Amino acid sequence: MKAAATAPKAREFNPTDFLATIGEGRKFVAVPKKQLIFGQGDEADSVYYIQKGKVRLSVVSKVGKEATIGIVSEGAFFGEGALAGQLVRMGSAAAMTDCELLRVEKKAMMDALHREHAFSDMFVAYLLARNIRYEEDLVDQLFNSSEKRLARVLLLLAHFGKEGIPEAVIPKISQETLAEMVGTTRSRVSFFMNRFRKLGFIQYSGGLEGGLQVHSSLLNIVLHD
Repeated sequence: MKAAATAPKAREFNPTDFLATIGEGRKFVAVPKKQLIFGQGDEADSVYYIQKGKVRLSVVSKVGKEATIGIVSEGAFFGEGALAGQLVRMGSAAAMTDCELLRVEKKAMMDALHREHAFSDMFVAYLLARNIRYEEDLVDQLFNSSEKRLARVLLLLAHFGKEGIPEAVIPKISQETLAEMVGTTRSRVSFFMNRFRKLGFIQYSGGLEGGLQVHSSLLNIVLHD
């Protein structure tokens, strides 16, 4: 007697596969490490999806002070302000590593969101998650010490909590960039990084890239009152 056939498992929606089918209005872009992808004040005419690599998002004030507002990696969108009526870029995006990006023009992206409900649901969920992250960043900035803020940034960069396995923070990230993200001075970041290393919370891998391994024990700093 034949075993009853089981229904095939529904495949998870893959935004990369879908975006590749858009046709006109999308383009694959290879961006080498340290190259600018778009600058503050450029025309906001497209959205980017990261297939490989890490991208640094930053903004410069009128007096020339630069701040890092985020680092995004594989599976993330950036430049989505173009869909909300922004005419020019409010910040800059630069490749931290060699990157493979999918650039989707504004009209093509809007058409895709209207046409494909699964893609629209995924994109809205992504935006909501990013908004929650920004709210958490604000609370962190207002109420937590610079030591706790640095620990949280390192855990986020290590993707801690995603499948329970921290990954090495690669590429090497400068203490100046960490200071911008935390909202403190480079000297304070250096002091706390040395302390974290001595306590065994982080470990430098050395080599040309100078990767950083973040251990789950760093949570002790975030959770400690």
